[in-house]
Amino acid sequence: MIRRVTAPGLFPPPTYSHATVVEAGARLVFLAGAVPLDEKGEVVGPDDPVRQARQVIANLGEQLRAVGSDLAHVVATDVYVVSGEPSVLSAVWEVVEDSGLSAGPHASTLLGVACLGYTGQLVEITATAVVPDEAAR
Repeated sequence: MIRRVTAPGLFPPPTYSHATVVEAGARLVFLAGAVPLDEKGEVVGPDDPVRQARQVIANLGEQLRAVGSDLAHVVATDVYVVSGEPSVLSAVWEVVEDSGLSAGPHASTLLGVACLGYTGQLVEITATAVVPDEAAR
């Protein structure tokens, strides 16, 4: 159902694929950005992008479970980090790698941005995933 492709003529990416092909007829879910809010709506780790990334991944997992999917079925993400420092982006990417999202590996873009929607928010991840058939889970 999911085929991940690394283009042979391009430099091989470290932990993501260049493209992901999903068979026609599969159910896809396009998720709103997962943000670092706890169940009370409070920003987790206001000055800690790694802690926020962990919360974002946890929230992304909740979004996926709500539609019958999981991190293993994510085919694409955009990871937004409020920083212009490559070391900060790398630290957040390590959380993404450790989460299981890179096990696919999925297609991903990592971006340093000026700001995000909530005061104190440093990380946000949008995702597209396959919703597997009941028999496939």
